[in-house]
Amino acid sequence: MHHEQIELWQHQHVFNVEKKTIEKRTLIVVIVTFITMVAEIIFGWLTNSMALFADGWHMGTHAFALGLSLLAYILARKYAKDDRFTFGAWKIEILGAYTSAIVLGIVGLLMIFTSVERIINPLSIQYNQALFVAVMGLSVNLICAVILHAEEHAHEHADHSNHQDLNQKSAYLHVVADALTSALAIVALMGAKYLNFNWLDPFMGIVGAFLIIRWSVLLLKDTANILIEREMDSPIAKEIKEEIESDGDTKISDLHIWQVAQNKYACIISLVMSGKHTIEEYKTRLKNIQELTHLTIEVYKCEKKIV
Repeated sequence: MHHEQIELWQHQHVFNVEKKTIEKRTLIVVIVTFITMVAEIIFGWLTNSMALFADGWHMGTHAFALGLSLLAYILARKYAKDDRFTFGAWKIEILGAYTSAIVLGIVGLLMIFTSVERIINPLSIQYNQALFVAVMGLSVNLICAVILHAEEHAHEHADHSNHQDLNQKSAYLHVVADALTSALAIVALMGAKYLNFNWLDPFMGIVGAFLIIRWSVLLLKDTANILIEREMDSPIAKEIKEEIESDGDTKISDLHIWQVAQNKYACIISLVMSGKHTIEEYKTRLKNIQELTHLTIEVYKCEKKIV
């Protein structure tokens, strides 16, 4: 058999694109966050500044979550061509984003708990120290947000579901959540220092926490839908049905769709037809759906006209 003929029988299952650029940017953000965390903890310990010390450990939770995102990219790349993964290792990224969303939600809950405790048992605030910490935290996180946002891989399709890199989104949300916390803290501390609105600090903590929890829930929903293969209510399923059944003498008896990469889908279709169409004709009808990268069609002949 000729070499060209052998290639016809070869089929690869690596659908995801290389993401080394995003991986490198995430690594930079992890390093910056980790260095800032260590510096705040050490400086807070040496100067007896609880504001610095606490913020250092707070950044530690985000450094952990960002590390998860980085690890997910590394593992997905490492096992991309591993035959043990039926459709590649892309879902490692989704698993990382899902875990990161859980950590984000825990951070939000801890913020609510701490803020309520401060309302019940208010503490004296060292405004200058706290403002210094908040401004430094905001600056670091804005830099990290720019680094992560510089490489944009989120594409929207007019008719299909969101094709965002959810692992990148989870990392970005952790950075933005930390920046939001710092920004709200600056507003609250300024209000307390100059207007004596001491209640503003814990109140802003609660406001920020609810926003963070909302982001966590939305990210959990997006990632969970992919992990549990909830795709049959997506627009792509409707488009497949419309294209296949457009001739009037074909009906889909069974349809399975699942996501195998950031904007790629695998599909198995069972058809019942009364006409004289070939499998290649049906595949041609679906060629305009560019998201379909792995398609299997089986056809059952029906002697009677399909109603």
